[in-house]
Amino acid sequence: QVQLVESGGGLVQAGGSLRLSCAASGSIFGINIMGWYRQAPGKQRELVAIITSTGGTNYPDSVKGRFAISRDNGKKTVYLQMNSLKPEDAAVYYCNFKIWEPHEGVYNDAWGQGIQVTVSS
Repeated sequence: QVQLVESGGGLVQAGGSLRLSCAASGSIFGINIMGWYRQAPGKQRELVAIITSTGGTNYPDSVKGRFAISRDNGKKTVYLQMNSLKPEDAAVYYCNFKIWEPHEGVYNDAWGQGIQVTVSS
């Protein structure tokens, strides 16, 4: 079974930076899309960043220019560099992999456990 383990969260002051990591373990044939989502108390989960297998990225306007997603296929790891953090960025962050299953011919979702990011003003 594939498991995703996140690290790098914590408490920072507004304007500071954090780098989140998410590493997969288990047998994986291939990973198409890697992404990050976040969920704040009382709010729905929202997409933060996506990176494709060829390196293309997509960000919502709320984080564009401040966050950067990257991937290391050899380490089966995705990163999220967060700069110029704002109090509204505080949330639990979840990584997500779309994993190719050749015997089923489909992509399956794998999710990280969630990691807290707190930003003080």
